[in-house]
Amino acid sequence: MGIKKQEMERQQQIQEEISRIKLPRGRECFGIVEQRLGGSRMSVRCLDGKTRVCRIPGRLKRKLWIREGDVIVVEPWEYDADKGDVLFKYRQSQIDWLMRKGHLKGLEETEEF
Repeated sequence: MGIKKQEMERQQQIQEEISRIKLPRGRECFGIVEQRLGGSRMSVRCLDGKTRVCRIPGRLKRKLWIREGDVIVVEPWEYDADKGDVLFKYRQSQIDWLMRKGHLKGLEETEEF
């Protein structure tokens, strides 16, 4: 019984995770990490067609671990549109849901892996 209960709780947690996905609002956009540059900075190819140098803000540095190929939410800076901040990183189950719902249409065309 204990194993089945744990399995049901895990599936319920996955469903909750998928139902509460953060979507970009306002100036925010989806992006794919192309290259880590060091010092919490990275080169990100955004779905609006630009490549930005983005950084992880201090409040997220220890919580957010990002690798090349991750799908993230980027907020461009107001005074320099070629730079931005990383706001959120998606897990694989969330990426699958976003693709099924059609939010990542530009990602399918530029996907290399």
